[in-house]
Parts: sequence; structure tokens; C-alpha cells
Amino acid sequence: MALHLRKRRTAIVAALTTALLAPISATAADASSQQGRALCTARRDPALAARMSHDIRAALSSRTGSVSVAVHDTRTGLFCQLAGGRRYDAASVAKVMMMEATLRRAQEWRRGLTAWERRKIRPMITGSDNNAARRIWNDLGHPYLSRFLRRVGTTATSLGPSRLWGLTRTTAADQLRLLGVLTGARDVLKPTARAYGLRQMADVRRDQRWGVPAGMPRGIRAHLKNGWLPRATHGWRVHSVGAFTGGGRTYRIVVLSHDNPTMAYGVRTVERVAQAVHRGLNKGRAVGQGLTPEDEISEVPDGSVPETADDVDPAS
Repeated sequence: MALHLRKRRTAIVAALTTALLAPISATAADASSQQGRALCTARRDPALAARMSHDIRAALSSRTGSVSVAVHDTRTGLFCQLAGGRRYDAASVAKVMMMEATLRRAQEWRRGLTAWERRKIRPMITGSDNNAARRIWNDLGHPYLSRFLRRVGTTATSLGPSRLWGLTRTTAADQLRLLGVLTGARDVLKPTARAYGLRQMADVRRDQRWGVPAGMPRGIRAHLKNGWLPRATHGWRVHSVGAFTGGGRTYRIVVLSHDNPTMAYGVRTVERVAQAVHRGLNKGRAVGQGLTPEDEISEVPDGSVPETADDVDPAS
């Protein structure tokens, strides 16, 4: 088994190194052109929407791969969406959906979370524990999770096959809706359940706090979950979703990506977008979190899809 893993890692490193050194393909160039169409609207502040559209374009102007962005700010009504309907393997961001579905089921059954559920939810979110996620996934089951997604109003999220929750397919638009369950969808979860979910996401451990918090000002609190997974097709999936509260406002940022040659490359792409959003929404406020140093970014996958599942052909 150890020899098998070493061979696999060597092959992955070789493939990713080749991708880094290869010239930008026509496909990547086309993706960059699509990213240039980032669109933001804000009825209460059209100037902000124009600036944000420009800044998101600038953040992605030199990046390769496929990137989708969705942003919503309650104070200004700002809404941004770039390739919001493009589908990605969710990897570990699927754990937010699982946590919310567990909270919703407890609410429907007119009870609080059980001790077992609490013992699984917290490590699943704060440390991205995959054993806890597997147990929650199996306990909820496909039928209940499907009903939950319909309740939330997702339009393009499909559950991973069998035990492969990391191969749940999702979009930036749907991830924004799922974050909204914790910040504004009062008909899905009660205030105490929303507060519990946000608290777990606020306590994500330090080495997993990269991504959408980059550029966040002091006085703002991040509630986030990330996913990072390489596959045989589309290279590294690097995703970051988060809700931000404080300073009299609540806003949500979703950045999903694949075709990244390395995890570090994907993290930097996500963080450049996040910086632009935080800067635009918090003019004049001192930055509390900068870009993640590259030497602090691990190239170890999140484990949301077992290596033995490589024979499963992910959708393109």
C-alpha cells in the first residue's frame, strides 16, 4: 500500500509540473475571455458594482483555468456572478450542505442535535474530518439530502454517487444559496440553528483558513469552508466559500475553480478575487488578513474522494 501511494504521488507531481511548464492552451485563453465578462449589479450603489466588476476582471486577468464567482452583500444589494452555472466536483465544500441538512432534519423532527450529531458536525467542519463526513452522509442518505437541496432551491447541484460525497457536483450560484441558509433563509433554519452553523464555520482551524478571508478587514468575522482535491481530469479543484459578518453588514463570497496546476496556484487565484471583493465592500478599513504565504499551503488533497475511486470518471 505504501509503495502504491508513493508511486501515485510521484505521478501526480510529475503531471502537475508538466502542466505548470506547458504554454497556455486555447481553452485556457477562452476561459480567461469568459472571466472578462464578470458582472456585478447593485441598485443602491451602481458605482460600486462597476468598480467590483472591473476589480474581479483584473484579479483574474492573468490566471488560467476555470473560475466561477458569486458574491452577495446585504447592505448595498450588490450581486456578482461569473460563470455561476458552471459545475464542479464539490470536494469538501459539500460538508456545509451536510451540516445544514442535519440541522434541518433535527428541526423537522422537533428536537435539538443529538450528541452523536454534534460529535460529527464539529470535526467535519472545523477540521474537514472525512470519517465524520462519511458517517453524516450515510446517516442522512440520498433521499433526504435531495429533498433538502430542493427546499433550499438549488438548481444544478447533484449528489455524488453512493459513498462518494466529494463528487457531489455543484455551482457557485448554488453554493451562494447554501450559504444563504445560514445568513438569511429564515424559512429553512431557525436562528439558533443558523447561529450554530456559523459558529462551526468561524472555528475552522488555522491551516484551513486560506481562500475567501484573504483581504478581509479587521472587525469582520469569517465563516468559511474550503475544498482542495486533484483528479485525473481538470487538475486541482480549489474552492472556498464564506459568509462574513460584522461592521453592520453581512456578505457572502464563493469562488470555485478547477484546472489548477497546483493547489497553491488555485489558492492564489481564489485569494486575489477575495481581496478585490473585500476591498470594494470595505473601503478605508485596515486589512486584517493578507494572502496565505505559499510555504504554508500544503499540496496534500483534502481526502474528500478516496484514491481508490480514481476509476470513477468525473463529469466534465
